[in-house]
Amino acid sequence: MPTESTAVPRRVFRRMSIGAGNFLQIAGFVFSALALALARSSKVPALAATGMLLAWILLYFCCHGIAHWITGRMVGIRFAFYTIGGTGNPAAYPPGLRWIFERLPFFGVQTEKASMQAASPGSRALMWCAGVTSSAVVPTLAAICCRQARVPGSKMFLIFAIAWALGTLASNWTSRTGDFSKARRALAGA
Repeated sequence: MPTESTAVPRRVFRRMSIGAGNFLQIAGFVFSALALALARSSKVPALAATGMLLAWILLYFCCHGIAHWITGRMVGIRFAFYTIGGTGNPAAYPPGLRWIFERLPFFGVQTEKASMQAASPGSRALMWCAGVTSSAVVPTLAAICCRQARVPGSKMFLIFAIAWALGTLASNWTSRTGDFSKARRALAGA
């Protein structure tokens, strides 16, 4: 997720160029597509279920940062670099999961301060909403795809994926540090 200023998210493990970050996330999408193909075509239930889970995980980790970047670029916001680090919204998770999610390799993207200041409130709000919305929608679409292909275990996994997506949206909506809150603040400052 992008940060509002030049400050970097709290637990940053690595910084990388926009090109390198986009390459890694696109590679994640490619491997996710391969995992989905495996899930849909495998006659071995364990391989099919593994492909389904791998596709969902890759999409979950690879769609958020690049969605901010794509949307931001479409509305004229520029970015300085990507980060890989723990969640920027730890309050969204219960204590046990919070510890884990603070240490998982999420992609974040750092906006250029002058670019954010020059962007309209609506543009900033769109950019903020893009990441969390993609984190909820894109992996869930993969679970729907697996269910339609009747991948073993996909019915229960789709229920999990929908619940996870709703939890992602709800926790982000109510969190003071979530992207939806940042979008609301951008619009309120208009």
